[in-house]
Order: sequence, then C-alpha cells, then structure tokens
Amino acid sequence: MKLKHFINLHKALTFPVVLGLMVAYQNFTPAAWIYLSLHSTYGLLWLLKDQIYPDKQWEEPASWTTSIVGFLTVGLYWVAPLILISQRVEPAAPLMAVAIAINILGVFLHYGSDAQKYFTLKYRSGLITEGFFARCRNTNYLGEILIYCGFALLAQHWLPFVILGGFTALIFVPNMLKKDRSLARYPEFAAYQANSGLLLPKWWAGDRPPAETSAPEPLGLQE
Repeated sequence: MKLKHFINLHKALTFPVVLGLMVAYQNFTPAAWIYLSLHSTYGLLWLLKDQIYPDKQWEEPASWTTSIVGFLTVGLYWVAPLILISQRVEPAAPLMAVAIAINILGVFLHYGSDAQKYFTLKYRSGLITEGFFARCRNTNYLGEILIYCGFALLAQHWLPFVILGGFTALIFVPNMLKKDRSLARYPEFAAYQANSGLLLPKWWAGDRPPAETSAPEPLGLQE
C-alpha cells in the first residue's frame, strides 16, 4: 500500500459518486452536469499523470490506518458536489463562467508545472527556476487551490471554502515550507527565493531568478 493508492481511489470514484448524487437527488441541471464534468475530468487527469509522470512523494508506503484516514480526509472534497446537488444550487451563468475559467487555469498550472518538475529532474537535478517556477516556487499547489476554488464557487456555500482553507493551512503550506528548507542547501536558493513567491507569483521582483543549476543529487522535494 502506498500513499498514492487512496488518493487515486478518491480520484477514480469522483465520477460515480457525483453521478450517484445526481441520480439520488434527481438533479440533472446544467450546474450539476458542469460540476460532474469538471471534477471527474480533474480526477481522470490525475490518474493519467500518475501513469505518465508520477510524483515521488506519493510513492511512499502507507499503512492501512493511514490510507483509511487519508481517504476520509480527501473525501471532504466531495462536500461541494453534495451541497450543490442536494440543495439544487443554480449558479448564475456569469458565476459558472468564472468558476470554469478558474478551474481551467488551475488545471493548466497544476499539471503543467508537475510535468516540468518531473521531466527536468529526470534528466538534471538541482533548482528549477524557469518556466512555471520562475516567479512562483509552488505553482502546482497554486493550481490545485484554483481548481478547488472553482468547485467551491459552483457550490455557492462557505463550507467548501473552509475545507480548502484547512487543506491549504494544514497540508499545502507545511509542505511548501518543508520544500524551502530542503532547497536552502543550494547556494543559489537565496537569490531564487528573493525573486519568487512561496505560493503567489512575485511579478514585481527585479532580476529574473538564476537559470537551472545542476547538483550532485536529485531534488525529491521540488514539488
């Protein structure tokens, strides 16, 4: 059992769970279909990513207890479709357009930056300071937050935002800080840190970050 197994199970079950909610509540409104399409596609892309360019951090072994607790925790992300479908939420067309746009932007940042990280570190170890990571050190986390922000907007309820805030504060930010502590061993990191944001891009920085540098060991925490 690995960490990725309960995460992949959650992603794979999103389509039948959301569709099941639609059937159970007899809610086949455009908002419900849009949510089903967006969240299910995100899950499918996650599974494809795991096959094409898997993330090493999810390859760590996990006990059954960890896996069960982890699955129940990520299952909180299903609160948004439950609210939207059970309460028959009907977002205005402009709000749906904004939610879709935010979701698409998040998908681009999340999967694009993960691909850059994977294939860069596959052939050259060291800092990644170009492309998706030029002005933001955690573009993949930013993308994931935007994805779930789009889902929360569709639900039009405070609870999905609180859940996303909890994941960000308790999981995402600690992982980002842990990564920074690991990257600090590189002499170029101070300059890179000054020219990039932890989560939000630092567009106002003066000089561009230094180009990618090689190092004797792979950088497993460049996430």
